[in-house]
Amino acid sequence: MAILIKRPSGILASEITTPDIYARRRELIKAAGAAFALAGAGAGVGWPGVAAADTIRLFGVKKSPLSIDEKQTPYDVVTTYNNFYEFGTDKSDPSENATKFKVTPWSVAVEGEIRRPKVYDIDELMKMAPLEERVYRLRCVEGWSMVVPWAGYSLNELIRRVEPNGNAKYVEFVTLADPKQMPGVRSPVLDWPYVEGLRLDEAQHPLTLLTIGVYGQTLPNQNGAPVRIVVPWKYGFKSGKSLVKIRFVEKQPQTAWMRAGPSEYGFYSNVNPDVDHPRWSQATERRLGEFTKRKTILFNGYGDQVASMYAGMDLKKNF
Repeated sequence: MAILIKRPSGILASEITTPDIYARRRELIKAAGAAFALAGAGAGVGWPGVAAADTIRLFGVKKSPLSIDEKQTPYDVVTTYNNFYEFGTDKSDPSENATKFKVTPWSVAVEGEIRRPKVYDIDELMKMAPLEERVYRLRCVEGWSMVVPWAGYSLNELIRRVEPNGNAKYVEFVTLADPKQMPGVRSPVLDWPYVEGLRLDEAQHPLTLLTIGVYGQTLPNQNGAPVRIVVPWKYGFKSGKSLVKIRFVEKQPQTAWMRAGPSEYGFYSNVNPDVDHPRWSQATERRLGEFTKRKTILFNGYGDQVASMYAGMDLKKNF
């Protein structure tokens, strides 16, 4: 199968829609007012019947000590330069094709090897724990990177509530696959639905974020609305978007990219400058908005927090 991953172009922040133009599409939010404000965990949360391209400001989001202190990638870059193949394979396709994507109503089924399976409404997920802003590095397997202020809470908050049993060794994440709303699903570029997975201890790590916002707003459609995962020490494709199912399983999941290219995309996919993609080097990366390349850091710079999970493993074999 041909893999249609595209290399980044020479994108500049000045060449993308500016935030003030982008904000004009959100005038309806102002009219919604406090009735639709998200006041953090424990408060009433609602998804208004506004255009799907609109987002809602998040209130009560606390700064997280797990954030990094680096220059953040501009909002207009983060929301217009995306990999989300359900909406197309070009970087601009998601922002162009996801404007009418409906994120309400929305629910996520949590099932498998757990004692308390449940279908969670998006409002329940948003109220489950206090929201934090986590500024994370995001490294794409194609060689570009961003610094993004996500909003959410550690996935382990959900995991504790559903109580995995002794058979649960891995967590599988399934993205919505709706050809009526997602034109990319009509293409055979991947075996839909998009599936990703983590080992249970990876999913339980405090850095693994159940994510409902970015830049102080709910997630735009092209960034995985209304709920996604962010795993900052792994390549970006490991962070499943627009989730509809989270399954706890005994055997390692066969992920979408492993099925498409097993020699190119391993299950772990930890950021590693010493393990090249068969078609390009991973030794360097380019931060979007910058011209010069920088050296790629093992585990994307999160080694102090996560390296112990891979002690004794051959990271070239377990790529």
